[in-house]
Amino acid sequence: MTRTTRTTRPSRPSRTSRTSRRRRDDGITTAEYAVGTAAGAGLAGLLYKLLSGGFGDRLLKTLFDHVLGLLGIG
Repeated sequence: MTRTTRTTRPSRPSRTSRTSRRRRDDGITTAEYAVGTAAGAGLAGLLYKLLSGGFGDRLLKTLFDHVLGLLGIG
């Protein structure tokens, strides 16, 4: 009687381990969005402070006069 041997395939990660690995990465993405949102809010606050004071008024007037000069109107 001859015995046949089975060839074994390399083991693949089970579906459960792939799913749990993906779930662990979801928290990292959420943290990155939180940091980006906080940085954007900080930048918006800084720009608001700069542009709402006298510096912002002078900057906008200079920019507006420069554009009008380039167009030949002012």
